[in-house]
Amino acid sequence: MRIYPAIDIKHGACVRLTQGLADQETEYFNDPLEPARLFKAAGSEWVHVVDLDGAFDGKPSNLAVVEGIAALGLKVEFGGGIRELADAEALLAAGVSRIVVGTRACKDHAFVEELVRRWPEQLAIGIDAREGKVAVRGWVEVTDMPAISFACKLAEAGVQRIIYTDISTDGMMVGPNFEGQEEMLSAVPIQIIASGGVSDLHDLVVYSEMARKFDNLDGVIVGKALYEKKFTVKEALDVAARA
Repeated sequence: MRIYPAIDIKHGACVRLTQGLADQETEYFNDPLEPARLFKAAGSEWVHVVDLDGAFDGKPSNLAVVEGIAALGLKVEFGGGIRELADAEALLAAGVSRIVVGTRACKDHAFVEELVRRWPEQLAIGIDAREGKVAVRGWVEVTDMPAISFACKLAEAGVQRIIYTDISTDGMMVGPNFEGQEEMLSAVPIQIIASGGVSDLHDLVVYSEMARKFDNLDGVIVGKALYEKKFTVKEALDVAARA
């Protein structure tokens, strides 16, 4: 089970949003490279980067920051505004190890198939859900599409990995929606990265136990709990290693 420390970028700073709401923002670092250096020093191999400006505007806009993070030697999983093949190509050329596509993947199945054809190993589809329904455009628009139905459709298209985020718990520090994550793990055979709501080390222990039951639990994204110093990256990695 991998740990993916999260860095969310908005207007050049490292921030966290509560339930994805643009007006519920807390800034933690003026320079996103600072937490990236700390995560690497603690032993993290990966970092999960979200371009919030890109997610809201529809095009990635923090490429220079991403290049800087990748140059530190971290594997970068990047999402936020990737809605054209050219955007994906530019990010991969900048050193991104894995691209995360959400909004357009929900609306354009042919686009998903082309992404799978070009970059099967470097692709993850982000499924963000509120009450089990897919949300898009930086979580501001909730569709009628059930998240599990969408995941099954992606699996049929050959997608190898999804990131499943429960919006209602994200940034709330109330614990993950374990039931929802387990339903998703049971529904599709592809790799799943769980996201949303991790508030303490016990949550990661629960996920580590879940990883023993489901071999398709790739890892867990951790954000606000790290910034609020509920535990360290090293402690999280130690829990994950025991899984």
